[in-house]
Amino acid sequence: MERRDTIDPLGAAALVGFAGILAVNQVVIKLGNGGFQPVFMAALRSVGALVVLMAWMRLRGIRLDFSTGTRRAGVVLGSLFAFEFVCLFWALDHTSVARASILFYSMSVILTLAAHFLLPGERLTLRRLAGLALAMGGVVIVLAERGSGEASLMGDLAALGAACGWAGLALCVRLTGISRLVPEMQLWWQLAVSSVILLALSPLFGDLLRDPGPWHLAGLTYQVFAVASFGFLFWFFLLTIYPASGVASFSFLTPVLSVGLGWALLGEEISASVIVALALVAAGIVLINRKRGVRPPA
Repeated sequence: MERRDTIDPLGAAALVGFAGILAVNQVVIKLGNGGFQPVFMAALRSVGALVVLMAWMRLRGIRLDFSTGTRRAGVVLGSLFAFEFVCLFWALDHTSVARASILFYSMSVILTLAAHFLLPGERLTLRRLAGLALAMGGVVIVLAERGSGEASLMGDLAALGAACGWAGLALCVRLTGISRLVPEMQLWWQLAVSSVILLALSPLFGDLLRDPGPWHLAGLTYQVFAVASFGFLFWFFLLTIYPASGVASFSFLTPVLSVGLGWALLGEEISASVIVALALVAAGIVLINRKRGVRPPA
């Protein structure tokens, strides 16, 4: 498909659908923790997705590329990926989907602050500063509010740690030679390295199996195919067609949908302060990612 300068209706529909897939994944992880120990489930997801990715690459004739200047960056990339999902899976075992999603998707705040110092052309503007202030206000509200539902401080901090890992991963791609690799190879490094790290760390977090049943296995299958392999590849595909800022601006939908699904499917209590925090973080994400002079799609 040819490159587009704006998000057209087809792209908007695809991005809304992808946001829904990621939102469902938060609930799936939460439920899956009842059958698998969180870090072990993350390891199984990486291993399964790596197998799927290798089959996809073989089918498409994409060879493994270990070019000079990418191997060390690949190990760093995979290590950050492992750190991100250790934190996220553990967070969802100790705090609610709503809280974890709001904190996890505050990644834009961390990335924007780091990019101001590390990436040329990514300076803070008044618009971005306003977005940062809104999103950070939402994060503070979530961390301060401890009276509704499952509200573990350690779980909340782990979700913030996952956001830091995600931001670090994005910076690694921008700042190292791994950006020269095709998306499939970038994903290969993330899955291959994280598989080893997560399997090694799993025994440190308790029994590997809790009470796995058919639904837990179905959830793991969903994560392998819909999220960690073809889901990520679909995201990379959208970035090759649509402006990165336009694609990123749709990320506000995922925490919104996650909070709604946590309430509808898991019966999570959603307090007024959580709703306010969600609105602040979502508005902040839009302001941070929106380019000046570009109107958002209807």
